Amino acid sequence: MADNNVNLPPGFHFYPTDEELVVHFLQRKANLLPCHPDVIPDLELYPYDPWELHGRALAEGKQWYYYSRRTQNRVTGNGYWMPMGMEEPVITSSSNKRVGMKKYYVFHVGEAPDGNTTNWIMQEYRLLDSASSSRSSRRRPQPKPDHSKWVICRVYERDNDDDDGDGPELSCLDEVFLSLDDLEEIIKAYSSLASIVISEVAIATFPHSSLSSGALDETHGQTKQYAV
Repeated sequence: MADNNVNLPPGFHFYPTDEELVVHFLQRKANLLPCHPDVIPDLELYPYDPWELHGRALAEGKQWYYYSRRTQNRVTGNGYWMPMGMEEPVITSSSNKRVGMKKYYVFHVGEAPDGNTTNWIMQEYRLLDSASSSRSSRRRPQPKPDHSKWVICRVYERDNDDDDGDGPELSCLDEVFLSLDDLEEIIKAYSSLASIVISEVAIATFPHSSLSSGALDETHGQTKQYAV
């Protein structure tokens, strides 16, 4: 695709939400249904470094979009994509239903695990594994969709002072995990977060009981044991 926006009418821009990427694009792709306009290309991501996506993926501002086969190989010509944090559910705004999962990756230049961190971020969206089960039909057999085969990716480069709002909107947890440089810091962050959540549950459940303080002390003690 030489001109990545060739199928978009003049004046139209491509800024989909997480829900729109999963429901209106990825689900149709996995179910072998046409998508109009068909603007997102298929691309084998991992042979390419992120700065090589221009001219290959759908470009909109500082963001690039493409479909890719789901794979565990995330090594490119000059580096690798390292996962950050846990997968986040993609929820529909109308029915509050979980329709997919989103995971963040950060590009590192060099060989794993000693590569240098860059500002290149990838959001990889997948459908739920349970969605691969299809209904039985007495009609003529149709090609069986494979929901676990495809993902849709959004790649962008974060500025050090990214205040222009051109990149995707990140949640508070997204900002925390993307600011961490190594696995040790991520584990510590998760331990602290778990301690806070369990403490708040204990207080809400037993606000006037000595069990609250006991639960808090026990929670903090367990957190210290598992923290790196």
